[in-house]
Amino acid sequence: MASLNVGNLGEYLREQRRNAQLSLRQLADAAGVSNPYLSQIERGLRKPSAEVLQQVAKALRISAETLYVRAGILDAERDRDEVETRAVILADPSLDERQKQVLLQIYESFRKENGLGGEGPVRPEESTGTGDDPGSDAGPRRTAG
Repeated sequence: MASLNVGNLGEYLREQRRNAQLSLRQLADAAGVSNPYLSQIERGLRKPSAEVLQQVAKALRISAETLYVRAGILDAERDRDEVETRAVILADPSLDERQKQVLLQIYESFRKENGLGGEGPVRPEESTGTGDDPGSDAGPRRTAG
């Protein structure tokens, strides 16, 4: 069976897992994915989502951005600052998931306001709303009166 364009990712993941002295099963457990699924990723047979890559990166204590580039989700020359800002927000252990999503929404709205584009190159955790709904308790924008 021919592998997808993620062989480089699989080889890299295997190398990082071995450097961390983790078995396939240990990494799968730590990342919250199944052992067979992780094995298929390492062999280049499956292309994981950005969310799965983020979980694996966290378990390996490596940059999720590196995995995004190797998986072809992110172009290596694309706006690194934006990706790094998103990654820092998502990795901050002092914030809960709602707070992270609100910060990402605010960040995205400022980028749009400054003419720097709409969707970011990677959205590992999609928000359920935009925050523009006045009834939304997670929305960054509220109007008085």
